[in-house]
Amino acid sequence: MTGGPTRFGGRNDVVLAVVLDCADLARSGAFWSGALGYTAEPLSPGRYRRLLPPDGNGVELLLQRVPEPKAQKNRMHLDLRVPDLEAEVVRLLSLGARCITGGPVEEDGWAWHVLADPDGNEFCVLRPPATPIEP
Repeated sequence: MTGGPTRFGGRNDVVLAVVLDCADLARSGAFWSGALGYTAEPLSPGRYRRLLPPDGNGVELLLQRVPEPKAQKNRMHLDLRVPDLEAEVVRLLSLGARCITGGPVEEDGWAWHVLADPDGNEFCVLRPPATPIEP
């Protein structure tokens, strides 16, 4: 991984990182690395673990170990947009995700499942419409 932050437009003095609470840094690091194709930094004695794309070019996912369990629905979540929805859901389930929706939700040409990571954090796996929908 590279040592410097990656910037994507916007202010040049701000770096965007997504922080996700978890109970176990090793378990969450393995799950999210597998889910996103990211590389996790080695475990350290602290309560954080940084994940980045292998080349360092992308948004950082920072895992933060917290003592309390997840208690309510997320107010913010990740969307993973993929061409093959069912294959990706099967792959994520094999990594330790849990499917919350009984079947795919469909709206405006989009189809998705709501899943939960090993800590119960919800995220969506979506298949975009076959042809873009005009606004």
